Amino acid sequence: MTGKNLFAPPEDQNAFTDILFNALLGFAFMFSVAFILIRPEVTEGKINPKAEFMITAQWPDGHQDDIDLIVEDGEGNLVWFDAREAGLMHLDRDDRGWLGDAITVSGKKIENPLNQETVTIRGIAAGEYVVNLLHYKAETGRPVPVKVKVEKLNPQVNVIFAGTNTLAGAGDEQTAVRFKLDATGKVLGLATRDKLLIRTEDFDAKQENAKQNGSGE
Repeated sequence: MTGKNLFAPPEDQNAFTDILFNALLGFAFMFSVAFILIRPEVTEGKINPKAEFMITAQWPDGHQDDIDLIVEDGEGNLVWFDAREAGLMHLDRDDRGWLGDAITVSGKKIENPLNQETVTIRGIAAGEYVVNLLHYKAETGRPVPVKVKVEKLNPQVNVIFAGTNTLAGAGDEQTAVRFKLDATGKVLGLATRDKLLIRTEDFDAKQENAKQNGSGE
């Protein structure tokens, strides 16, 4: 004998349950979206890599000599290996020639023969910037050609200077380029007139300290 299930809910109750479930599901979805929209962005600990200008100095790969890139801004701030941050300028890469070109990872020796130093300017400040090269350590005893490039990065990459200086030996400091910026970051002019940024006595003292410590920079 087949009869009705006395415990089955009526059809209108089933429909009400479906509507209630869908309503709760929709509410949960809208709550999740609202939470994502109002949640504050976490900025603590973030690093802003934005740069307005990039200056690079590059000499032959695998070369033993140590060349330093030195940049002075319009306020007289100086960035180089001895002061890696000054004003809006940052020395992002300090290269010591062949020293440090090889590292050991998991027992395997990995070599990076690239010789390049990089300075970035992470903001705009009006004034004249002086880009110098210093032949810090001469292992080969021969002149070293060094290519210098200055790039304006925003709103698109634009090379504003590219040239080559030949450094004669330890202590030789030369100006690669001088460029002027206005308050908007527009390049007003270029020059190559020499301006020494490192005093001879400072250089000699650092060389003497390096000898005593048995290391370079």
